[in-house]
Amino acid sequence: MSRHIVLLSGSNRANSQSLKVAKYLRDRLELLGLCDSGELLNLASSRLPLWPEEDIDGIWSVQQSILKKATALIVISPEWNGMACPALKNFFLYAGLGELGHKPALLVGVSAGLGGAYPMTELRASSYKNSRILYLPEQLIIRNVESMLNGEIPSDENDIRIRTRTDWALHLLCQYDNALRTIRPSIKHPPEFSTGM
Repeated sequence: MSRHIVLLSGSNRANSQSLKVAKYLRDRLELLGLCDSGELLNLASSRLPLWPEEDIDGIWSVQQSILKKATALIVISPEWNGMACPALKNFFLYAGLGELGHKPALLVGVSAGLGGAYPMTELRASSYKNSRILYLPEQLIIRNVESMLNGEIPSDENDIRIRTRTDWALHLLCQYDNALRTIRPSIKHPPEFSTGM
């Protein structure tokens, strides 16, 4: 069974900690043999125009084709002043049922300090409405991210714990992917129900 996981790095900043986390997760998926391909979609290097401006460079069509191939997603959100960052919120104005509908997604929060929970709550509350993305009931929050997931050797007990939990969460995402791919083909959406309530 072919599995294609898209990792969405939601930071506006180039070389962000979110991107570091996305690359770590992609490498773990490969090392653990969990997916045939893990594709990284970096919102800092592939910037969508602010919704509803015209996408004259065709950035969305490229992202759209990547997302349509996905069987599961990992959404990495930095915390900016207690909120999900603008690039990620803007992305969910573009992405809909055709790209994300009924696909399992692991939410991953990134915080320079001890935060990271607020963006998870924000995304769970609003980003699923029109896209029908299915967030797992589990999530990861990488706190003190600058000292986490650096290199092959964990820096301390917290780094060991988050690495162990990360592997477990990736396995869990793949189990949801197995189950939901049998359901997706049987779900029909009448045009009048194309957006959520």
